[in-house]
Amino acid sequence: MAPKDRDPNLSGDERALWELVTRDAAPLKKPPRSVSPAAKSEAPPAPHPVKPPGDSAKRAVRRAAPSTPAKPSPKPPAPNLGHGDIAGVDKRSAERMRRGRMAIEGTLDLHGYTQDQARSALTGYLARAQDVGKRCIVVITGKGDITQGGGIIRAQVPRWLNEPENRARILAFDYAQSKHGGMGALYVLLRKARP
Repeated sequence: MAPKDRDPNLSGDERALWELVTRDAAPLKKPPRSVSPAAKSEAPPAPHPVKPPGDSAKRAVRRAAPSTPAKPSPKPPAPNLGHGDIAGVDKRSAERMRRGRMAIEGTLDLHGYTQDQARSALTGYLARAQDVGKRCIVVITGKGDITQGGGIIRAQVPRWLNEPENRARILAFDYAQSKHGGMGALYVLLRKARP
């Protein structure tokens, strides 16, 4: 390397390293000063492919291996609903449901059921109601013994509605108006069935 290219601020080790790196470097060819109109219209030559560093045979095998199509990520479960939550429901529909102004298209009365029977009946009823296109149903739980915090089924129904199989079918639920059972019943708004 010519002395004029040396940086006076480099240490001896840095200078030796620089000379080692630039030892095989060749100056670039100067481009022609004038370009003919014919040369301008031609496409520039394709660049030479650069070989990747490392074991080229392994890289060639990796490139030749068919790629597996990306699997769509599973849909995350819907968030749990509470009484009056309106996730996925327009305000007008939610207000109509809360006030008992939606057409009640079905009723499930869970009085006299055991917990297992009530849970099974609720899951089956939701599936059938959604399949036939019902939108708003009433689930009667009963109030239970108010002095002991209410009935067991009344306490369990919101949990059962939030189980993945049932939650996928419903948009919202809330306590019913007194004409439909009050605190001992729930309005349940169902999703439209997918064809």
